[in-house]
Amino acid sequence: MRRRPKTATVAQGSKYLAACRGEPCYLRVPGLCRRNPIDETVVPCHSNQSRHGKAGALKAKNEFTVPGCGACHAWIDKNRIGTPKQVKFDVWDRAFEEWAPVRARKMGEGNCQ
Repeated sequence: MRRRPKTATVAQGSKYLAACRGEPCYLRVPGLCRRNPIDETVVPCHSNQSRHGKAGALKAKNEFTVPGCGACHAWIDKNRIGTPKQVKFDVWDRAFEEWAPVRARKMGEGNCQ
């Protein structure tokens, strides 16, 4: 008998999304980000990289999110100004590298840096 692969529950995924609440924008796209520390447009921004589970209409796994303001989130998800994907990946990767230890402490994970 075949088993379906185990997927994260809604509760498991929502803890990653909740960790982004009240945080400043970590994407900080030059020329777009207002860098407002209490920006109410900050939302969890999922990675757009296939190595994080992004495929077609599927979003990346919730663990691959960073807090981002509305302007930076739109820049990551849309390509109105022709920015190369690799530039966007580099911005997102830098943001995730900064966010991961903060999120780990916030969530009480033992392996925080």
